[in-house]
Amino acid sequence: MTHRIHTVDVFAEKALAGNQLAVVLDAADIPEDVMQRIAKEMNISETTFVLPPADPAHAARVRIFTPASEVQFAGHPTVGTAWVLSTQGLVPGGGLEFVLEEGVGPVKVRGVKSADGLTFWMTHPELTYGASERRRVQAAEAIGLTEDDLVADVPVEVASTGNPFLFFALRDDIAVDAAVADFELLREVLEATQSFGAFIFAAAGGNRLYSRMFSLDIPEDPATGSGSGPLGAFAVKYGLVPRAPRVAIVSEQGTKMGRQSFIHIELTYRDSEDVPTRIEVGGSVRPVITGTLLA
Repeated sequence: MTHRIHTVDVFAEKALAGNQLAVVLDAADIPEDVMQRIAKEMNISETTFVLPPADPAHAARVRIFTPASEVQFAGHPTVGTAWVLSTQGLVPGGGLEFVLEEGVGPVKVRGVKSADGLTFWMTHPELTYGASERRRVQAAEAIGLTEDDLVADVPVEVASTGNPFLFFALRDDIAVDAAVADFELLREVLEATQSFGAFIFAAAGGNRLYSRMFSLDIPEDPATGSGSGPLGAFAVKYGLVPRAPRVAIVSEQGTKMGRQSFIHIELTYRDSEDVPTRIEVGGSVRPVITGTLLA
């Protein structure tokens, strides 16, 4: 079997930054176990496989694999796959607004053309808040910090739009960069709160956030689209970003690990509700390699 494969950098303003993604096209004939082996071979955070949609009104069905397992939803694979399909002329009708079928269900995406190229945005599923980690000392120790590094009046809490993340609001960007995950302690904290990863961040002023994400599958992720929508809502909920009917935030992630990413977050609110009525995450995509997969 041969398949076209594209590797791209997502949420990157230049190539060889952001979060790497491999996109395998026309993958309907690839067995699931082979998809997993291909993802392990690629050995980057996620590889996507594009299949025909169940609903002909949608652009494609997308399966997402880490090197270890399949996931039902992820942000940078959604944005990057949408960009590849659009730039390769594989969207029926050629429109810039379409739907991808993922494990969590239909995910809306939209492209925006500008002088800097084509940016893609994805609409998150509905936001929910989950458990709070009351053992703040232990939670801080799991990321190599102390309780004093946490913002005092903000809980360590789970938020999710499909992938649950445990959010840590830290006092400043210095504390964010100082964090070092203790994966033995982190496993206990994440399992206790039923969360996928530890999303740590600090308010950087001017509706900007500075962030990192640790998980057991991916020791550190340079750009986490599925967590950035909840991140923005969490920051607004606890007053770290000013609330407005429409809030625009930029989260810088991956800088500490040498893969600077810029994730744009837009939130729409109604009245005094803590949960946005709409969450979108978007960013730039840069092509890196196009080739043929022999598997």
